[in-house]
Amino acid sequence: MINYQNSYYARQHAGADFETVRARVAEAVGAGPEEIALTRGATEALQLLIGGYNRLKPGDTVLYADLDYDSMQYAMNALKTRRGVDVVRFDVPEPATRQAVLDAYARALDANPKTKLLLLTHVSHRTGLVMPIAEIVRMAKAKGIDTIVDAAHSWGQLDFKVGELEADFVGFNLHKWIGAPLGVGFLYIRKDRIGDIDRDMGDEDFPQTDIRSRVHTGTVNFATVLTVPAALALHQEIGAAAKQARLRHLRDYWVSRVRPFKDIEILTPDEVGMYGAITSFRLAGKTSKADNEAVVAKLRDGFKVHTVRRAGVAKGQCIRVTPALYTEEADLDRLVEALAVITGTKAG
Repeated sequence: MINYQNSYYARQHAGADFETVRARVAEAVGAGPEEIALTRGATEALQLLIGGYNRLKPGDTVLYADLDYDSMQYAMNALKTRRGVDVVRFDVPEPATRQAVLDAYARALDANPKTKLLLLTHVSHRTGLVMPIAEIVRMAKAKGIDTIVDAAHSWGQLDFKVGELEADFVGFNLHKWIGAPLGVGFLYIRKDRIGDIDRDMGDEDFPQTDIRSRVHTGTVNFATVLTVPAALALHQEIGAAAKQARLRHLRDYWVSRVRPFKDIEILTPDEVGMYGAITSFRLAGKTSKADNEAVVAKLRDGFKVHTVRRAGVAKGQCIRVTPALYTEEADLDRLVEALAVITGTKAG
């Protein structure tokens, strides 16, 4: 339809259709439409929030952790030149516990009293660790620190509404765990904080007070945006709580069996609320890129198991395992058997 109607659709119907989608997304995530702007993904959303955050002045400090997404780390680093601030990175403890994570953030905030902005990641793409976002946000707010939350991997994998994060600025994907085609996401700005994010490249298509002025990407993929309501409908038909429960079951199914294997280090804790679908592991002493690429290749070529090498973790690289809703226990049996062979452990 888009290709057939082309320019006519773009000029006559796209605007109204996009507003319908925006309202649908806002309702689903628990926000007002005036707090939502569609983007081409969470990376774009978070770059706009980080780069556009205008309350920084030279000499301030901004903070992020080793488990935050690479592109977001780059955006935070760029604030040194863009805003004249000091950029500080710290490491999340491993193995992680809820209290250890909270303590690590408390120490980082105490050690950097000039901090004005903190980047948080709800679900780490590196290890699958689920951060206690609301508690950290409250900790930061008590010190007058704003937070920008990366929810790229969480909404759709975990059951929550945006208000539960208690953060004023959040970036989301719609093409990961919600299931729309690649190339769509959105940003959230709490309505009374719109003035703290600059208009994108001086946008004048929308008023200064309109969140849509915080995103200016030109012509977007209309068809991708139009699929969002169908993706949301399927997500809601399955049910967010049911999705979360299924994904955690699949994760527990394989992790519980390989934890006793010799030389296996599971980076993601079993603590309630600290994990979803994603869990990462490494073989003891195997922390290099080459080490982990070799294991990924062996799992893929020898056992037909797809995993992903992840870098950036303070204690060394690792391998990420991510079950999907359509993953079956038999698929995970193959993973367990493969790891038993690789580690020389008898699978139980």
